[in-house]
Amino acid sequence: MSILSIYDKLLFMLWLVILFSLLGDIIAISAGASLMIRKSGAESLAKYATPFAAGALLAAAFCDLLPDADREGNIQNALIATLAGILVFFLLERAVHWFHHHHDDNAAPADHAKTATVPLIIVGNLLHRAIDGVAIAAGFLVSLPAGLVVTAAIVVHEIPHTIGDFGLLLYKKVSRKNVLLINIGVALLTTFFAALVFALGSHIHLPLDILLGLTAGFFIYIAVSDIIPDIHVRETKAFVGWQSVLLIGGAIIVGILVELLSKLE
Repeated sequence: MSILSIYDKLLFMLWLVILFSLLGDIIAISAGASLMIRKSGAESLAKYATPFAAGALLAAAFCDLLPDADREGNIQNALIATLAGILVFFLLERAVHWFHHHHDDNAAPADHAKTATVPLIIVGNLLHRAIDGVAIAAGFLVSLPAGLVVTAAIVVHEIPHTIGDFGLLLYKKVSRKNVLLINIGVALLTTFFAALVFALGSHIHLPLDILLGLTAGFFIYIAVSDIIPDIHVRETKAFVGWQSVLLIGGAIIVGILVELLSKLE
């Protein structure tokens, strides 16, 4: 393969990274913006998307990211990175909770999300979106199918997350116009980091096994710490309710998607 054809392929892949990450941003922002148009519809969408996202994230981690990490490097490195990712994201979340408690000692634990300052909300979202961008880039650096699976899992997760961000900023009395502009600006960071990390990874060697392991840890932590406990709280009267079905369905659908896309490689 000539140098020119390799360059053309990398450029084509870079445009795909930008395209799919932007498409994911548009879907998530549209879901969040629906809260300003029809609140009940947006809240219903979030309720359905949240458990599905948990299953999708777990399937992406165990069926796609970790097997790819094994093929791209050392599985032991990937597993250590997965553990490190879980611990790092735990510490980041603890830092956010500590900040809330430290600056509002009179608020009840359930009210701390609402008492968060707008700058802290924005900074937290910027960090979250930057990690999303790195995850998307890591997937596309492995292959087009892997990138599509990672992007799909992130989009499904970002739908309820973005709806929550819109609601929280509106609760903080931020104008609707500014809420939309803030979320668009924050979302574009995903595309920026996805393009940047992919471009770097195309020219220099990046430890993909570690990057994929960290991403898997990120996905696992979100699903297990943030989403699954919420399902337990909501489903107190049924062994398997509709949220449990959606979680299992999300895992099965993404698992099948991984298998189908792997045949394209």
